[in-house]
Amino acid sequence: MILELENVHAHYGKSHVLQGVSLRVNDGELVTLLGRNGAGKTTTLKTIVGVVPPTQGNVNFCKNAINGQPAHLIAKRGICLVPEHRGIFKLLTVEENLLLGQRKRSPWQLADVYRIFPRLQERRKNGGGQLSGGEQQMLSIGRALMNDPKLLMLDEPVEGLAPVIVEEIVAQLHTIKAAGVAILLVEQNLEVCTQLASRHYILEQGSIVYCADNATFLADTEVKDRYLGVGLV
Repeated sequence: MILELENVHAHYGKSHVLQGVSLRVNDGELVTLLGRNGAGKTTTLKTIVGVVPPTQGNVNFCKNAINGQPAHLIAKRGICLVPEHRGIFKLLTVEENLLLGQRKRSPWQLADVYRIFPRLQERRKNGGGQLSGGEQQMLSIGRALMNDPKLLMLDEPVEGLAPVIVEEIVAQLHTIKAAGVAILLVEQNLEVCTQLASRHYILEQGSIVYCADNATFLADTEVKDRYLGVGLV
């Protein structure tokens, strides 16, 4: 098991945002964290990486407790978060953005990222601000890979993207997963989630209310309607 949250609570001021979240991600597994807007999904990711310190409970990574550690030390252990707004540097070129995340001992170097994301190689001299939304997302994922993640966390990576670009990113995530990188995915697009994940968690008002494997989740229309407000064809 690469990641385990045990009864994690977190607050923003007096707001009790996470209320006893427990979940796990196994080595090489892709797991989704689902829920309506405001359920606490992004806060869960921020708590794992140390941006929002947990007020109770344990965050264990590779069987070591990491709660309370500064964010840069948690990142150094091998947890990478690709945030919802991508966080690329628009005045730097694609290649300069990628090299910012480079670790010399990482198995993911420029050639590897360009192999998975050929669009980035085509645009390697372009500024980050000249890229489309989908290309910026690919750049953000590619930069995270160059930091040698053991666990890659993605916050709504396909939100607002054209279907053809979504298909590309799904294929790229399959490749990354096949290379042995564990992935924790927050995403609203259920079709994407069920194509990629082996297990799903649903978060509702700061608590985990559901966990199931992909086949069970696909068949459970009632749960999708109740907690996510959508059906899945």
